[in-house]
Amino acid sequence: MIKIYHNPRCRKSREALQLLEEKNLDFEVELYLDEPLSETKLAELIKKLNIPAIDLIRQEESIWKSEFKDKNLSEKELIRLMIQEPRLMQRPIVVIDNKAVIARPADSINDLF
Repeated sequence: MIKIYHNPRCRKSREALQLLEEKNLDFEVELYLDEPLSETKLAELIKKLNIPAIDLIRQEESIWKSEFKDKNLSEKELIRLMIQEPRLMQRPIVVIDNKAVIARPADSINDLF
């Protein structure tokens, strides 16, 4: 099953969703801003992305710059931060089985096939 972690207000996220629709793929949409991921689920997602938690942080967000940029946070602390402030998560993220990509650009989804 394909899953997209989607923010409808984000142009890049809408582009990725459109690509999945154009490919006529069966997928599930997760609106992570409405229902933040659990700590376990987010840790699993980071593992599927094969990146450190810091790479999933949107470091240009004003809240990151003003409150967290200069702090040395552990993986667990970064995960908890993204749960508290889900808008800090990079988007969109597309998952197929045990692999995932941050789908920017949208055609990076093809790397999963």
